[in-house]
Amino acid sequence: MKTLKTPISTKDILELKVGDIVKVNGTIFTARDQAHKKIIKEGPPFDLKGSVIFHAGPIVKNNENFSLVAIGPTTSARMNPFGPKLIRMGVKAIIGKGGMDKNTKKALIKNKAVYLAAVGGCAAMYADKVKKIKSVKWLELGIPEAIWELEVKDFGPLIVAMDSHGGNLYEDVEKKIRHFRDKIRGNDRYTRPHKT
Repeated sequence: MKTLKTPISTKDILELKVGDIVKVNGTIFTARDQAHKKIIKEGPPFDLKGSVIFHAGPIVKNNENFSLVAIGPTTSARMNPFGPKLIRMGVKAIIGKGGMDKNTKKALIKNKAVYLAAVGGCAAMYADKVKKIKSVKWLELGIPEAIWELEVKDFGPLIVAMDSHGGNLYEDVEKKIRHFRDKIRGNDRYTRPHKT
């Protein structure tokens, strides 16, 4: 397992390939739909160079200092319109679920960044890797939509699902599925029987 330390360098990104398992140490920022829109409209409330964005809406107890209860990935496809812009602003890694589109893939290649797949259903485990809530921005958007600046230690496991070399785990799986589907359909034993 490889360890990424924030701010992440281009050198570290170039060493990663699709299928690598990584963990993150340092600072990550949560951001969902509303936060992405606001970043694009108003600019980021933090430095994006070398940063990690986590597509997540954490469950946070609103007590004196805020305490994190759980944090799991949300579907990244909703952030497709914003991904390339944030990557151009300096984001080096996006953590989420389900992958992102071809425009984001192009931005990852051009700007040397990666997409890291988190495992759904592991929100309590990921919360254990958060050592501290450093700050919260744009709380007026609501707890899940606000940007949470989190200090993390050994945050993962995460899979490099889209790399800076054009590798894409989701596309690889789709190709294999199509190949085997076509192979099965081409075999008489698996074709639909004719009506007599």
